[in-house]
Amino acid sequence: MERNFRIEKDILGELPVPTEKLYGIHTVRTLENFPLTGRPPHPALICAFGDVKLACAQTNRSLGVWRDDPEKAEAIETACMEMAQNLLTEHVVADRLQGGAGTSTNMNVNEVLANRSLELLGLNHGRYDRVSPLDDINLHQSTNDTYPTALRLAAIRGLRNLETSVIALQEAFQTLEKRFAHVVKVGRTQLQDAVLTTLGREMGAYAEAFSRDRWRIYKCEERLRVVNLGGTAIGTGLAAPRDFIFRVTDSLRANTGIGFARAENLVEATQNMDVFVEVSGILKACAATLLKVCTDLRLMASGPEAGLGEIRLPDRQPGSSIMPGKVNPVIPEAASQAAMLVFGYDTALTIACASGNFELNAFLPLVALCLL
Repeated sequence: MERNFRIEKDILGELPVPTEKLYGIHTVRTLENFPLTGRPPHPALICAFGDVKLACAQTNRSLGVWRDDPEKAEAIETACMEMAQNLLTEHVVADRLQGGAGTSTNMNVNEVLANRSLELLGLNHGRYDRVSPLDDINLHQSTNDTYPTALRLAAIRGLRNLETSVIALQEAFQTLEKRFAHVVKVGRTQLQDAVLTTLGREMGAYAEAFSRDRWRIYKCEERLRVVNLGGTAIGTGLAAPRDFIFRVTDSLRANTGIGFARAENLVEATQNMDVFVEVSGILKACAATLLKVCTDLRLMASGPEAGLGEIRLPDRQPGSSIMPGKVNPVIPEAASQAAMLVFGYDTALTIACASGNFELNAFLPLVALCLL
């Protein structure tokens, strides 16, 4: 009877791994150790890991690694490209909240890429004598430089998507500014009647606030482009050739089209995560704008008979299981809750980034959970 598992070994012993799985023994241990959120790493982080591993593989190949085994080199690069293209995401299953500074995610990625490379070579999973998760996929790397680099790449892509959404909000309120330019209403301070204004002016103020958020998002990408890739364990470049350290960021920049640069001080860049606090603060500022605008819209739409009733928001769904005809402002309510969640994430992220010790911060998985 054919077994449906393979036996893999590590320094702690042996464990069975389902035959069809691309992950290996380290991931099996991870699943046992960290049943915390029930959610794998964010897909954007996994894809970014594919890009980082591809840059490392290409750099190693350019230095003559696998010179005598070009088929292996091709298989590894192909597997990395597949991960970068979101084709292997389902196989990275480590819980997104974990101990070890992200080692479980990095090893999960290494195992998946090794076994996918073996598939491409026509070999069985687990043939690590042919393609090793550590000696090939993770060659000249550490979790401590690949994980934060992948997180920076994922964050940049997320910020660019967010910027597109903020632009859409800005333009929508600019349209409303023109539409309601001549609609006179009462302006209020401290929720009390003040002086006359127009609904158009209020919409224009919202548009300007989102414009400022848009600029903040655009500018904060600069910090994220500085990476510690090549620094390996603590930023000293231990076990990595000098040429690898100097070339690998160039490969990442060429592959992604993003202007990454190697940090001048790799030791400092490995231990300090303040850039993520800065980015999270900008996201919090955006969330504050969003919450304020949503609150104003809900107040202006209140009633309509016994409230302000100055505007009517589009009806999106019935609002009550007991009061017929009631319709609630569900869209600004949902957006408000998203903004509130950002405030909470920012607090958790700040604590995580401030809790590093000496040469490393062990809490990057929480940073990734809060940021992406």
